[in-house]
Order: sequence, then structure tokens, then C-alpha cells
Amino acid sequence: MPASHIPSHVPSHVLLIEDEAHIRRFVRAALEAEGFQVFEAESAQRGLVEAGTRQPDLVILDLGLPDRDGLEFLRDLRGWSHVPVLVLSARADEKEKIAALDQGADDYLTKPFGVGELLARVRALQRRSPQGEATAVLSFGDIRIDLVARSVFLRNAPIRLTVMEYRLLVFLTSHPNKVMTHRQILREVWGADHADDSHYLRIYMSHLRHKLEKEPSQPRHFLTETGVGYRFVG
Repeated sequence: MPASHIPSHVPSHVLLIEDEAHIRRFVRAALEAEGFQVFEAESAQRGLVEAGTRQPDLVILDLGLPDRDGLEFLRDLRGWSHVPVLVLSARADEKEKIAALDQGADDYLTKPFGVGELLARVRALQRRSPQGEATAVLSFGDIRIDLVARSVFLRNAPIRLTVMEYRLLVFLTSHPNKVMTHRQILREVWGADHADDSHYLRIYMSHLRHKLEKEPSQPRHFLTETGVGYRFVG
């Protein structure tokens, strides 16, 4: 049916991130037959760009992407968006499903799958209460973070951050005034395998403070909770 006649509870825009062309054709045909408008990406990096520019109502994500693992894509996406994500993957192991759901996926569909099940999962996601998008630009003090462009500015001048510095910054600023434990931060920013590597955190917090705080030795925004973790104050 035409897109203009799509019921309000069904998304009109779907972003499909999948590197296998025959699966993209299969999924796209199924969705377009139901009236969805589908955008495609063949890699995680392109998927992040499309997610930021297209603002889709639903993301369908393959985990086995050529440039980055889909779990890394999820971690980045969840730094600034609550859009529903349906994972498609050949990884059938329960641990893989749990990892994807823990990283922010809303549902998981194992390959191979049929059109009926795919559409049923899409409808189920759309029946859930929408959570709304996080603010695309965060500002505090002299600092501005553009979450879509993945850019950071200090007094309107761009600041160069490494990938891990940026992830740490986005994670902390997503939880204002809340004490985050060392383990929580390490697990969410570096991954579960690094949950006990607190030396990483000390080093990267020092980097952030030197790049973003007026007085790194007396931080105003990135505070230490001794023996526990860190707290961001806007």
C-alpha cells in the first residue's frame, strides 16, 4: 500500500544495515511490499551516517559487517539514539543473542528466516511505546558535543578525540549527575572483557580532563568518586 496510507503505528522509514546483497534484496522487497521506505547500508560506518541523516523509525542490523562488528555499531548508536533495532544474524548461540540485547538491540532474528516472522518482529517492535530520541547536541560549560556528526567543540573550536575518548565522553554525559562505577564504565565503553582493567579508565579520564577541563587537576565536569568511579556534572 502507498506510504501515505501506512498506519501511524508502523514506521515509514527503515534503515537496513547488511553486507550481503541477496539478503538486502529479500528484506527490502518484504518491507516495501508492506509500504515501508527502506534505506540501505553495507557497512557499520555507513550505517551510522545513514542513521544520523535519515533518522529512521527502525534499524535492521546484521552483526557480521565487513568493517566493524555489529555489537560495536550498537554501542555507538545507543550513545545518542533509542531507535528500535532488530538484529539479523547467523550467530545462533545464546551468548551471542544475550550480548546483542545487552548492547541495546530490541530483538534478535536468526538467519535463515521467513518473511512472515520478519514482519511479525517488526510489528511487535512498533507496538512498544516509543522512547523518543536523545538530544542530538549536548552542551555544558564551553563544550558542545554533536552526537550525529560525532564532533566535539571547545569554545567553538574542534577538539580531536580518539575513538575511545569519544565513547567515554558520550557515555558519561549520557548519565549526568549519576555515579558510574569503574566496572560499569569499562564494560560499556571498552566491553565486557575489560571490566577489570581500571588502569585504562584512569589514563583516558586524564586525557579527557586535559582536553576539556579548564583546570584538569581541579575538574569541574568529570569528577572522581574515590574508590567507586566517576560522575559527570554539566
